[in-house]
Amino acid sequence: MPAFVERTSGAEVPRQVLRPHAEHAFAAELASLAVRDDRPRPARWKLSPWAVATYLLGGTLPDGTVITPKYVGPRRVVEVAVTTLATDRALLLLGVPGTAKTWVSEHLAAAVSGDSTLLVQGTAGTPEEAIRYGWNYARLLAHGPSRDALVPSPVMRAMAEGATVRVEELTRVPADVQDSLITLLSEKTLPIPELGEEVQAVRGFNLIATANDRDRGVNDLSSALRRRFNTVVLPLPESAEAEVDIVTRRVDQIGRSLDLPSAPDGTDEIRRVVTVFRELRDGLTGDGRTKVKSPSGTLSTAEAISVVTGGLALSAHFGDGVLRAGDLAAGVLGAVVRDPGTDRVVWQEYLETVVREREGWQDFYRACREVTS
Repeated sequence: MPAFVERTSGAEVPRQVLRPHAEHAFAAELASLAVRDDRPRPARWKLSPWAVATYLLGGTLPDGTVITPKYVGPRRVVEVAVTTLATDRALLLLGVPGTAKTWVSEHLAAAVSGDSTLLVQGTAGTPEEAIRYGWNYARLLAHGPSRDALVPSPVMRAMAEGATVRVEELTRVPADVQDSLITLLSEKTLPIPELGEEVQAVRGFNLIATANDRDRGVNDLSSALRRRFNTVVLPLPESAEAEVDIVTRRVDQIGRSLDLPSAPDGTDEIRRVVTVFRELRDGLTGDGRTKVKSPSGTLSTAEAISVVTGGLALSAHFGDGVLRAGDLAAGVLGAVVRDPGTDRVVWQEYLETVVREREGWQDFYRACREVTS
C-alpha cells in the first residue's frame, strides 16, 4: 500500500494513508481477477467486462479466491454500467444522496483502468480549466503558449492515455462549464486553439459522471449534454436486510482502517439504525401500519454508515467496546434533526408514537430521549 514518508530528525518514518484508493485497497483481488480472466477485454482495459462486474458484485473464482462485494444491489444495474463504459457513450450514475454513486464510480475506474485518481470534483466554483486545460502562467508569460506551459486537466490526461475519468456532482458544475463536455464527448476531441492543436481520445477513454437527483434545478444538464450520457439510476437498498448488510460491511472496513475493534453482536444495533432511517425516509413503519412524518434530510445508507462508525468509535474509546444504543443516539439525532425547527418535532413524534411502543427498544428510546432533551 502506498504511503507518504515523514522525516523526523533525519529518519524516514513510513505513514499509511487513511483511505487508500480502490486500486490499492483491493489490489490483491484485482490481481487475482486479472490472472484468471480469459475473456475478451476492450482496448486498454485491465479486466474484461465480466471480471469488472464480478469485482463490484463479488463472487468466488474457480480456484477458491473470494472477491468481496463492493456494491450490494441489482446485478443488471452494474452490468449496464460496465457495458456502457465498453461503448463510446459516457456513463451518468444518478441517484439520491447515499446510494454509493461515488463509491461505484471509483471502483469502476479502478477495475477498468487501474487508476481511480483521474477526478474532477464538481462544485459551484468549478472552472472550465478543470474540464479542459489550464496554463502555467510563469511559463506562459516567459515563453508564450506552448505544450510546456499547458497544464492538462484529468479529462485531457484520460483522453491521451485511454483511461477512465470521473466527474463528481456534475449538476453542481456551472452550466457553461458543463457544456464544455459536449464536443469532447461527441467528437472525442479536445481542441487547443491557442496552439492550433487538438487532443484526440485514445481507445479506452471514457467518462463517468455522478449526479444527485435531489439537486434538480441547481444546474440541470442541457438536453444536448444529457444525450451524450447513458444514465444508470442507482436505487436505494430494496430491503432492510440488504441495507444492514451494506452498513455492516462498510463499517467493518472503515473500522479496520481506523484500528477500531470489531463490535461483538453489533448487528442488532445496526439494524435499529437502519430501521429508523428507512421508516423516517419512507414515511411508514416497517409493518405498514403507521404513517410517520419525514424529516428534511435524506437519511441515506451513507449516513447510517457514518452514525454507526461514530458509535463504534465512542464505544471503543469511552465505553466497554460493545456497541450499544447510548453510543448511537447522538449520531441518530444529528442525522435526523437537520432543521431544528421542524425536524425536532418530527423526531419527537416518531420517538413517542413508534420507538416508545416497540418491544425490545426501551434502551434505545431512553438513550434517544436523553440526548434529545
